[in-house]
Amino acid sequence: MAGNYPQPGRAWLEFRTDGLYQRTRKAEEQVIPWARFMSFNRLTVGAKYPSKGHYGVRALFGGARGYLHLTLRHPYEDWVVSFDGHPHRYTLTDLVLFQALLASTINEGEAHKLGDGDWLGRAVAHLTRERPRKARRIREAVQEARRL
Repeated sequence: MAGNYPQPGRAWLEFRTDGLYQRTRKAEEQVIPWARFMSFNRLTVGAKYPSKGHYGVRALFGGARGYLHLTLRHPYEDWVVSFDGHPHRYTLTDLVLFQALLASTINEGEAHKLGDGDWLGRAVAHLTRERPRKARRIREAVQEARRL
């Protein structure tokens, strides 16, 4: 789950077995089936909608708004889904690993795995023990986590 769930007036996402559930700040709801996920483009986090990917200072201290930038199919569309930030503090490494896990899983055509709570829990547990600093090691850690 991403976002400050389930407070009224807040936006959040849930990784469900049937797809990505989104609840907006206006209490609008939708589920995008995993089969529609074509590619993960990037994660951006900041106080305002960032036009270019970055991790703002607020992201590191909690409370920042986040955005997943994705491409969906049937019909094809670029989709930006927002969520309000957790009050929890995340490190830059946490954010980079989260983005790498989403990108690798979705871009390899396995988005449905994100809806498997057991698999996702094992993958996240593995990644929380990792502290890679180089791009190659980040890719390796994510691949190890995806094999769990």
